[in-house]
Amino acid sequence: MKRRALVVEDEVLVAMLVEEMLGDLGCEVAALSTHLDEALRLAKGDNFDFAVLDINLNGTRSFPIADLLADRGVPFLFATGYGAGILPERHAKAVILHKPYSLEDLRAALARLPLPG
Repeated sequence: MKRRALVVEDEVLVAMLVEEMLGDLGCEVAALSTHLDEALRLAKGDNFDFAVLDINLNGTRSFPIADLLADRGVPFLFATGYGAGILPERHAKAVILHKPYSLEDLRAALARLPLPG
C-alpha cells in the first residue's frame, strides 16, 4: 500500500515537482494545498499518512498546520529555504528538508519520519 501525503506548498511548480518525487519514492499525494485555510481543513482529514509543509505560504507561516498535525500524531516535515532557527520551540526537533532539495534529500527526510510501511 502506498503511503499518502498531504503537500502544502504555495509554489505550484514546486508542488508538482514534490508530487513527482513522492511518486518516484512509492508515495502518492492524497491532497495538495497552496493556502493556509484550505490546508488546515485538509489537515483535519484522515486520508493521508504524513505531510510535507512549506513554512512560508504566501507570506503566512504554516505552523498552525504543524500544530494540528502534531496534536493528531501525524508525522510531517518542513520544506523550507529558511534555517531551523525559524521553527517555534514546539517544533524545534521537526524534520527539515532544505530547499532546493533532490529526490535523495526527500528520501532521507522521509526516512526520519515515523511512517507506516
